[in-house]
Amino acid sequence: MSWSWLVLYGYKFGGMACHKIDNDVEERVEKLKQEVQRMMLVASADGPSHVLNLVDLIQRLGVSYHFENEITEALQQIFMDDSGTYDDDLHNVALRFRLLRQQGFNVSCDVFNKFRDIEGKFNEKLKDDVEGMLSLYEAAYLRVHGEDILEEALAFTTTHLQSIASSDSHLSSRHVALVKRALKHPLRKSLSRLEARHYISIYEEDVSHDKTLLMFAKMDFNILQKLHQQELRRISEWWKNLNFTTKLPFARDRVVEGYFWVLGVYYEPQFSFARWFLTKVISIVTVIDDIYDAYGTLEELEVFTHAIERWDIKYINQLPQYMKLVYKTLLNIYEEIERELTKQGRSILFHYAKKEMKRLVQVYLVEAKWFNKNYTPTVDEYMSNALLSCGYPLLAITAFVGMVDIATTEALDWASNDPKILRAASMICRLMDDIVSHEFEQKRGHVASAIECYMKQNGVSEQEARIELNKQIVDAWKDINEEWLRPSNVPMPLFTRVINLARVIDYFYKDGDEYTHVGEFMKSSIKSILIDYVKIP
Repeated sequence: MSWSWLVLYGYKFGGMACHKIDNDVEERVEKLKQEVQRMMLVASADGPSHVLNLVDLIQRLGVSYHFENEITEALQQIFMDDSGTYDDDLHNVALRFRLLRQQGFNVSCDVFNKFRDIEGKFNEKLKDDVEGMLSLYEAAYLRVHGEDILEEALAFTTTHLQSIASSDSHLSSRHVALVKRALKHPLRKSLSRLEARHYISIYEEDVSHDKTLLMFAKMDFNILQKLHQQELRRISEWWKNLNFTTKLPFARDRVVEGYFWVLGVYYEPQFSFARWFLTKVISIVTVIDDIYDAYGTLEELEVFTHAIERWDIKYINQLPQYMKLVYKTLLNIYEEIERELTKQGRSILFHYAKKEMKRLVQVYLVEAKWFNKNYTPTVDEYMSNALLSCGYPLLAITAFVGMVDIATTEALDWASNDPKILRAASMICRLMDDIVSHEFEQKRGHVASAIECYMKQNGVSEQEARIELNKQIVDAWKDINEEWLRPSNVPMPLFTRVINLARVIDYFYKDGDEYTHVGEFMKSSIKSILIDYVKIP
């Protein structure tokens, strides 16, 4: 039974399907929001540590999008005032470092030198400060190349936190849950909606929780969930009417998983149009990927590639029957987006989206030819193609095009020219995918993966290749962090979408390909965000 069937017919999306977001609810939420804004003013008067802890709470509870200006101003003030540098509290120092770097402020990692002993190692006494250790651990994920102290911090905190997670601890269940969650999904790599859903429950267990902030987070989560449910229903109806599951039984039916992927890129209410467009593109690209990977003959794929390059419905008659539906749907999706962009006076953006789709099928065809010839490319040859065939340049530029009020032609020109941050996100996508799907894809017959290319070129074992590729993934995250801190004319909200794409792949490909082989982890994640509402007394 597919998720699409559940969405359309069988599943009632938990009790939330019965909840009506009426004017009374919206008025109550607005009042709660105003109270949280007052809390920020009070925290500012109480000092930097109060501001930092409140900002951290607001972000982890998933409501920071309401207070972007207030948070930016507060952190700007803290960055300008370096008094926090002299704080001897590990939690405060690490939290300040993480929040400022997350905001794009290039603060020095030298602030952690004070926590080393005379031998230059982190003081063992720190391990008793669980809150401080967690904060240092999370801060270490913002490291860039050459920051040895943060490498040491990550190793130091990971060892001690793993000990806490695997032993009978005197800590509260809340603290143990936080430790286990952090070890599995550090905040730098977490998806906002999933983190919010988890942290709301954790925060509620804290006896000192603020009732206003908790209630605001719960109600806001449910309101957003309702919007996301409505969007998914509309998209699922569109997908059902195409009847791909019957007409193209070899292709993956992943419209729900695709929408969930898009929620990782942007969940905020103002990006409803962008989610609609990007989900449709992901859905059709998944089918096209299956055609090139597992179904089409090389001759058919060459004709199909040519038709997409020409981008004209008259070429449909050159295609085999099963490709005609896909080709027509692809052109219809992009025609629809062009109409919408024209209505909003932004038709100039359409060219970028169409260009990336053409580029994607061209690199798909290269891999199909490699497979047909049983050719194993060099690592450099493979990666130059694979960083495009992973689909992330297409998804990033498509995501930008959907953000019509923010995207500029300058930003899209930048994204189209292989910027370092997008290259790094694509590297993470390609290598994580190859590492977890290598065995399955070689059994069914597939172009050589990064693992095979590296093994052949360097004469090493599969395990050694995996170790090296994982190192490259770590380095790619450092590249992302470095670019995040580098001054740029590209709007920060666009940078955020690139990082979010890296977060999605990390979350769902950490232990396996959850998109191709949908398991309990993916299902429970979708359920927690799109079906189970947050209960309010």
